[in-house]
Amino acid sequence: MDSTLVPDEQAKLPGRGAWVHETIECMDAAIRRRAFVRALRVSGPLDTQTIEKRLNGYGHKVNGSK
Repeated sequence: MDSTLVPDEQAKLPGRGAWVHETIECMDAAIRRRAFVRALRVSGPLDTQTIEKRLNGYGHKVNGSK
């Protein structure tokens, strides 16, 4: 099972999804509170690197990212 979060801006990918504001505060809170794990109903940790890199591309830092 792939445990990587990927942005689906077109809302066209199959499977469960989770909505979150595209702000550093919301992303950090969602990661810290394990909101994605609950919303997506997965048992283990999720790789948030793809989403963090995307926000970093906008000049933001998420959850201690460099």
